[in-house]
Amino acid sequence: MIERPERLLAIAVFLLLFGCIMPFLMVTQVVPSTFLLNFLSFAASVSGLFLGIIGIAQYHIKSGKDNDDRFYQ
Repeated sequence: MIERPERLLAIAVFLLLFGCIMPFLMVTQVVPSTFLLNFLSFAASVSGLFLGIIGIAQYHIKSGKDNDDRFYQ
């Protein structure tokens, strides 16, 4: 298990932002729309979503263990 779920969440936020900003820039024709950029933005969005879910679950497990330790003492 990853010891720092906050880092995983930060990476997920970056990937999700990249996956949202790049299509916007392609639609406004600031950046040319290519197959590679379309695929990268989609992959970044999907992987950011999955990493975010995993990070939230690990953060919840980590904080749950801290709460359990205080409860049982």
